[in-house]
Amino acid sequence: MGAASVILSGWLIDAVVRANSHTEKAAERSGIGDYFGGVNSVFSGIALILLVITLVIQQHELRLQRQELTASRKELRRSAEADLRSLHMQLTQMQMQDLSLADVWNDYPGETELAIRQNLFANLTFCHYLLLLKWESVSENEMLVHARDLIRSPAFRRYWAASRDMKASLPPDSDERRMFLIFERAMAEADHGTPPDDPDSAHAR
Repeated sequence: MGAASVILSGWLIDAVVRANSHTEKAAERSGIGDYFGGVNSVFSGIALILLVITLVIQQHELRLQRQELTASRKELRRSAEADLRSLHMQLTQMQMQDLSLADVWNDYPGETELAIRQNLFANLTFCHYLLLLKWESVSENEMLVHARDLIRSPAFRRYWAASRDMKASLPPDSDERRMFLIFERAMAEADHGTPPDDPDSAHAR
């Protein structure tokens, strides 16, 4: 293949020389060809610039698509979580209407019917506020205000005493754990007079 290419190239060169009758005339035409070759280089440079611009635009569009996909996944997750919360609420309401079902979960053994209903409602309230915090509908400071108000209720304090150990064992990086610390801070403030602006009070008790 290499030898055939060399022979073919030589034949083409010889044919060009014969067509131009003289090598000097061929050289002149070659110079004109070099001039157009320079113009081609300019167009090649422009094409390269356009290619780079196209790649930059495509990269930007891909970044936007990734952001949209991330937002869609978050929205789907929130929707699924809302459905689960709704199911949890329905199950709790069923227990409140028929206390015999509360024996299935056995969360409050030995409690009176009134105490069980109040504990179940307190748990619904706690989960409602947890969802608000998780979806960033309220800040931690705003949630602390709600917690201070709730713990003034003896019924809620009874619920907290019954469920505190379970909440204390939640993963440290979870929203539930963050919610637990907010309520623990409110409890510490009410019981021991811890200043509201004390950052260490969230880890009290």
